[in-house]
Amino acid sequence: MVKQLKYIGNIIVILIILSLIVIAFRLTPNPPLNQSLNFSTILYDEKDQLLRITLANDQQYRTWTPLEKISPHIINSLLLHEDQWFYYHVGFNPVSLIRAFWATYIGGGNRQGASTITMQLARMHWKINTKTIDGKLLQIFRAIELELKYSKHDILEAYLNYAPFGRNIESIGAASLIYFDKTPDRVNLPEALTLTVLPQSPTYRIDKEKGIAGKALVNARQRLFERWQEHYETEENIAVLFDLPLIMRQPEQLPFIAPHFTNQILQQQIQKPNTEQNVIKTTLKIDLQTIIEQQVRAFIERNKTKGIHNTSVLLVDNNTMEVKALLGSADYFNRSIQGQVNGTDAKRSPGSTLKPFIYALGMDQSIIHPKTVLKDVATDFGFYTPENFDHHFKGPISVTDALIHSRNIPAVYVAGKLKKPSFYQFLKQAHIREMNTEDHYGLALVLGGGEVTAQELATLYAMLANQGIWQPLRMTRNTDSQPPLSQRLLSPEASFMTLDMLLKNTRTEDILAKKQQSLTPIYWKTGTSWGFRDAWTAGGFNNYTLIVWMGNFDGHSNNAFVGANAAAPLFFNIIDSITAYYPNQKGYQNPIPPNLTQVDICLPSGNLVTQWCKIKGKTWFIPGVSPINIDTVYRPVVIDNKTNKVACPPFNPKDTHVEVYEYWSSDLVKVFAKAGIPKKTPPNSAHCETTQNYIGSPPRITSPLKNVVYKLRLSNKENEKIVLNAIADGEVKKLYWFVDKNFLGSSSVENTLDWVPSKSGIYKISVIDDLGRSDSRKLKVDLID
Repeated sequence: MVKQLKYIGNIIVILIILSLIVIAFRLTPNPPLNQSLNFSTILYDEKDQLLRITLANDQQYRTWTPLEKISPHIINSLLLHEDQWFYYHVGFNPVSLIRAFWATYIGGGNRQGASTITMQLARMHWKINTKTIDGKLLQIFRAIELELKYSKHDILEAYLNYAPFGRNIESIGAASLIYFDKTPDRVNLPEALTLTVLPQSPTYRIDKEKGIAGKALVNARQRLFERWQEHYETEENIAVLFDLPLIMRQPEQLPFIAPHFTNQILQQQIQKPNTEQNVIKTTLKIDLQTIIEQQVRAFIERNKTKGIHNTSVLLVDNNTMEVKALLGSADYFNRSIQGQVNGTDAKRSPGSTLKPFIYALGMDQSIIHPKTVLKDVATDFGFYTPENFDHHFKGPISVTDALIHSRNIPAVYVAGKLKKPSFYQFLKQAHIREMNTEDHYGLALVLGGGEVTAQELATLYAMLANQGIWQPLRMTRNTDSQPPLSQRLLSPEASFMTLDMLLKNTRTEDILAKKQQSLTPIYWKTGTSWGFRDAWTAGGFNNYTLIVWMGNFDGHSNNAFVGANAAAPLFFNIIDSITAYYPNQKGYQNPIPPNLTQVDICLPSGNLVTQWCKIKGKTWFIPGVSPINIDTVYRPVVIDNKTNKVACPPFNPKDTHVEVYEYWSSDLVKVFAKAGIPKKTPPNSAHCETTQNYIGSPPRITSPLKNVVYKLRLSNKENEKIVLNAIADGEVKKLYWFVDKNFLGSSSVENTLDWVPSKSGIYKISVIDDLGRSDSRKLKVDLID
C-alpha cells in the first residue's frame, strides 16, 4: 500500500514538474510564428475591389490571416483531411508514426506520411529535410517544442499561413484571394475543400489560361467531400456545386489596375515589420479609373497622326482630397513613350494654369476685383518683356476676360504688385516642391517659368473649390494615418470670385456641348508651355478636380501641344463620360461667402459708375478689401454753343452745353487705332487759362460731426452705430463711403449709411459722389465696457 502511494506520489510529482515546464515554456516570451516571414502587399479600391497584390521579397504570394478570419469549412476540412487528433496529441501521433514506418521501411509498400499539422509546421518553419531518419527525428523534436511554446490556436493559424498552395502561392489568404477572388472567411464549401487538398498536392495541374482544374485535383476534392459528408450534414444545393467545373484564377490573371497609382503608394509606404500584414485600402474608384482609361485610349488613337501619343490624368474628390483616378501615362507597358513614368508626379512647365491664383491673390491684396480693367499693351517689366501667345494686344481688358483669354501682360502686371505673399511665396506655402530661389524666376514664374506636377496643380485647384483651404492629396484610407495638414492660403471671397470667373470660360463646342455645360457647370483653365512641350487643362466639375497633361516625357516639342486644342478636348470627353455614367451625381456648388456683395460699376474702367457712364454693369466686391474708385473714362465737357469749342470758366449755362467724351491713356489709344476702332479725341482746352472740373459742388459730410469723440458701449454694440450722411449736389444720385481707404458701402443721396466700428481709434471717413468729387474728415472712436 505504501509502495503504491509512493508510486502515485512520484507520478503526481512528475506531472507537476511537467506542468511547470509547460507553464514555463508558455510564460516565457516567444517570438510570433510569423516573425521569419515577409508578406505581399494587397491594395484595394474604395469599395474593397482588388487592385493589385505584390510578391513578397522571396517572390512568393504570401499573406497572414488570423484564424478567426478563416472559414470554419476550411478549418474543419483541414483537420478531417490532415490531422483528426490535432487537439489531443503533443506534436506527433505515435500510432501514425509506427504505421507509416512499418509500411515504408518494413512492409515494402508505398511511402506513407505520418506528419501531424504541428510536424508539418515545424518542417516549414525551420526548413527541415525530413527525407532522412535524422531529419524526421528533428521534425518530431521541433513539433514538441512548438506544442510547448504555442497554443493549438497559434499552431493551426501558423500552418494555414505557411502552407504551399501551388505555383508560388503560400498561405490560405493568398490562395483564397488569387484562386477565388475572396478572403478566406467568404469561401463556400467546394472552394474550402479545394484549398484544403492543395497543400498536400500543390503540383496538381491547372490550365493556366482557362484556370480549369485537372482531374487529379477534382478527384482529390471529391474524396474529401465524401469523407466530409460522413461527418457533417450537407445541403443538396451545396452538393450540386461539386458537379460544376472547378475554375481557379491563376496569378497571371491577377488584376493590375492603376499601376502608377499603386506604385506611388508602395514607394511611399514605410517598411513595416514582417509580423504585420500590409493591406492597403486606397481611395481609388475603379469605375472612374476605367472611364478615364477608355477615353484616353480612344483619344490617343484618334490623334496619333498629330504626334500625340501620351497623356497623364488625375481626378480628385474636393470634399475629401482623395485621388479617385490616376493615369500616369497613356500605356504603362509601352516603352516607346516611357509608359512606366508617372506623369502626374513629374515636374513640368505649367504654362498659364497658374494664372487664376495670381488674380486670386490680387483680389485678397486689394489690387483688383473681377471687373478691374487692366492694360493689355506692350509693356517692359524691367528686363522682362513678355508677349501674348497670339503676339497681339487687346488694350483695356477686365480681369475676368484677361483670365479667360489667358492674356500674359495683365497677369504679369498683377503679379508684380503682389506683396506678402508674393506669387513665389504663395507657391512655397502651397508645398510646391523643388523650387529655385525667387530671384531665379522673377516675373517669368507667372507664365510657367517654374515647374509643378499635376498632383501639385490639383491641390491648388481643389483649394479654390474648398474656399481657399489647401490640403494635401490622399491616396489611402488606412485608419492609422495622421489627420491631413490644412492651411488657409486664400480667402473664401477670392476663391469664390476666381471660380466664378473660370466658370465663364465657355466651351468651344457644338450646341449639344453647350447644353451639357448648362447641366454640368465646369470651371477650367488651359496652359501651354514655352516651345510647345506641355499642354494642360485644369479645372473642376461637380465635386471633382480634373487635371489633364499632354506631352512627351523626354521633353520633345510638338506644335500640336496647345492646351486649348490638345488637352481641353480630352478634359471635356472625360467629364462628359463621367456625368453620363453618373447622371444623378450632385452638381457643382459655389456658395457665395456672406462677406461678399455686388456693386454697380462702369465697365470700360471697372470703377464706380457716374451719371456720365454709358456702359454699366456689376462686379463682386469684398467690403473693406476690394479697390473701388470713381470712373474717369467718361467725363463731361462744357462746350460753347457758338464756337463748339471748350468753354472757359466762368461760363454762362445758357450759352453752353455738356458733351461726354472718353478719356483714354495714350498707349490704349494706339491699341484702339491699330485694331481699327479709333477713339474720338477729347477737345483741347489749351486756350483756357483754367481747366474745367466736374460741374457743381462736391459733397459735404454732415455726420459724423467734426471734433467729437464717439463713445460706444460694447454691451450694446448692435444699437451703437455711427450714422454717415452727407449733403450732395442736385445732379448726384449715389454716394460712396470709405473708412481709412476701405470701401464701406454706397447710399443714395436721400439715405444714410450705418457704420459699427470694430475697435477704438482714429478713423478717416471719406465720401465720393458719382461725379468724382469728395469730402473727408477724421473722428475718434472709444469703445467702452
